[in-house]
Amino acid sequence: MDSAPGARTAAPPPPDIIADRVPASAGIGLRHPHHRVLLEGKRRTGWLEAHAENYMSGGWSRHVLHRMRETFPISLHGVGLSLGGAGGLDVEHLEHLRRLVCEIEPGLVSEHVAWCGHEGLYLNDLLPLPWTEEALANLVAHIDQTQTALGRSILIENPSSYLAFRHAEMREEEFLIEACRRSGCGLLLDVNNVYVSARNLGLDAAAYLQAIPGDLVQEIHLAGHSRREVDGVELRIDDHGSTVDPAVWALYRATIARIGPRPTLIEWDSEIPPLDLLLAEAAKAEAILRDLRSAAAAGGGGRHAAQ
Repeated sequence: MDSAPGARTAAPPPPDIIADRVPASAGIGLRHPHHRVLLEGKRRTGWLEAHAENYMSGGWSRHVLHRMRETFPISLHGVGLSLGGAGGLDVEHLEHLRRLVCEIEPGLVSEHVAWCGHEGLYLNDLLPLPWTEEALANLVAHIDQTQTALGRSILIENPSSYLAFRHAEMREEEFLIEACRRSGCGLLLDVNNVYVSARNLGLDAAAYLQAIPGDLVQEIHLAGHSRREVDGVELRIDDHGSTVDPAVWALYRATIARIGPRPTLIEWDSEIPPLDLLLAEAAKAEAILRDLRSAAAAGGGGRHAAQ
């Protein structure tokens, strides 16, 4: 699609610059049950991603995050900014995020392409957007506002979907690509979300991923999902409560084979498992990244094209 007049088209940093901040290796989400073991240095991972809202209030949690920052590269992942909301951004929430980012200096900062509140009311969910020009312009304006406040670019994450809007004007991947191009932000590509949405809506997950330009992708999420029958129809639920599905692993392998290694997070947010199980999932992603690097080296060390 063509950019709107006056739209910004600044490209996000290339992958080799990203790797200086958060390595193109496997990381895990930082969860309270694992704080002590990680602080004691008894377990290692490539990097940690923290939900920003869990650390905005200060106190012991904020202290822990500072301690983690001394040992691990950190990515901050927001869940409450409501970038896709129809109203204005909550400037108080944005200010709390700005202060946290200034203190921690994370390698990456990300948020969702979704809305979760309106006029001071907040819902404990990430709700979908219609893929329309109006929603796109609103999202880009909010990304611009956020990036200006933070003084840096952010990443936006593709959602998981359960129903399609009747009046969509473009495909989801087109919407995301245009949002990144207009705002200069990067993409947090959640491969599990792509798979969940594809199964729920009858889409082609591989074609979706193939359409995403590699230069936009600065981080990848992998997670487990569940199955639920609703009125005789099976739904895939993005609940982050189990190991990664084999089909998602296959999509991940194909994606990084095309675009090259990226920082890859194992998300596990419900029924938090023992740390060793979470690290075992991260080790699977690390093995795939290692195989990719070995194959590239054996082939002469050429870099993967950002398509």
